[in-house]
Amino acid sequence: MIKIDIDKCKGCKICEKNCPLDAIHVIDKKAQTNDACVSCGICTRVCPFNAIEKVIQEEESKVTCTHCPVRCYIPEGKTGACKRYTNMNGTIVRNRKLVVDAITTEPATRKLPYKPLITAAGSGTNYPCCRPAPHIVQEKVEGVDVVTVVTEAPLSYSGVKVKIDTNLHIGEEGAKVKRDGKVVGMVTTEEYGSKMLTIGGANLLSNGNDGFVVAKTIVDLANGRRIVLKVDKGSTLELQQGCAPIIDGQEERLMRVGCGSATIGMFASKLSKVVDEAIILDYHVIGLLSEHLAGKEVGMKYSGVVPYGTKSTVGRYFGVHGHGWGGTEVINPIDAISSVDMSIAKEGMKILVTETTGQKAALFSIQKDGSIKEIEMTKEVLDAVNLIKETCEESLTSIIYTGGTGGSARAGVTNFPKKLTDAVHAEDVYMTIGGAPAFILPGGGINFMVDVSKMVPESTTWVPTPATVAPVEYTMTRDTYEKLGGHMASIRTKEEVLKELGM
Repeated sequence: MIKIDIDKCKGCKICEKNCPLDAIHVIDKKAQTNDACVSCGICTRVCPFNAIEKVIQEEESKVTCTHCPVRCYIPEGKTGACKRYTNMNGTIVRNRKLVVDAITTEPATRKLPYKPLITAAGSGTNYPCCRPAPHIVQEKVEGVDVVTVVTEAPLSYSGVKVKIDTNLHIGEEGAKVKRDGKVVGMVTTEEYGSKMLTIGGANLLSNGNDGFVVAKTIVDLANGRRIVLKVDKGSTLELQQGCAPIIDGQEERLMRVGCGSATIGMFASKLSKVVDEAIILDYHVIGLLSEHLAGKEVGMKYSGVVPYGTKSTVGRYFGVHGHGWGGTEVINPIDAISSVDMSIAKEGMKILVTETTGQKAALFSIQKDGSIKEIEMTKEVLDAVNLIKETCEESLTSIIYTGGTGGSARAGVTNFPKKLTDAVHAEDVYMTIGGAPAFILPGGGINFMVDVSKMVPESTTWVPTPATVAPVEYTMTRDTYEKLGGHMASIRTKEEVLKELGM
């Protein structure tokens, strides 16, 4: 049970905010528990005043869960802190039905032509590692005996990669990413048209009191929930798998078709027919049409216009990251034109300023004295800009769940874990996560990445060790399973398993 020292309690509500079961509340500035408390110990670890302690006291109506190291002491009819297991009439049972069918189709290029016979979602776990996996099922597929071994594995080495389709600058690489003021990850590299975050990992998960927030953030993102993150000295991000990212309150609509230089290359022919010059603003490379090799390819001569940015190579310029046009610091499009060399330029020349997504555009005309004046957009120029826009894809937030499977995630499968690792790398064993194909990273161990949009919905959870819990499936022929030192005595037919589960 949880014992609260009222004299030490300051009513800060940190315990209340971190409790996964709403089992502790601050009333009249003092913390109190209710009958949902399972003594998981989160409140004792996060209390800054050492006002809460966990004490051993047997209670007839409660049962200890042994499916992870936390050992929740669960009252009748209640769930443990991970919400996976319920005390039903004195027995700890998995409270989600086994999900049999994966939602993704199997790639035809795979070495093994079999999909998982069942998924691990709802299967339960084999913790501690000495137990065989919860379900080891066999079925004949196209005349071959196929075995799938499943377990919901607690993974301390886990996290998510977040791909955010945007041109906007969200923060410097390496900047900390926080949720509710707690560090949960960092900004990593920029990819083509996207920004990347890394959330979680073993070090942050085991980082004292903040690990619970890290675990919850990983699971919320992997399960498709909308969350808000803040980048140090950067943007506020509202993110959800498969949805447009919202950055500092602005919803992103389109992902760039290419950098400014590439956009010039793709549309030089069209642009050269409607303007004398085009500046394509982009946070990576700004393109200048007439100077660019693609402009010369379509018969253009340098216009004398000098664009904003630092010159890299012909027709290509580096800008400064920001929240302006094309993810640069340019807020007013006229500032994209640094100067005009009137010994080359001519009065009346038209200059288009736009972005790699074509969402913003302005048209300017060179005056006799070399000054620049904005003019009304013509239909022909607007058509060219719309062509750029129509080539772009919708901006999305994409989540990749990552992890490393060791311990119970392998020992429950075979008596020789290294043989399993070697077989997964050799593709003699097909490993899936929540029924979705996993990319196995080369090198030692079983480190994987998986697209959460292809996984069984709501298939990950977390435990207060803290760690995330992932459904892992290993599929192979029966002959392979025997060679790996598999738990042959635990094999049952798929029909037997489903009948036992009442499915």
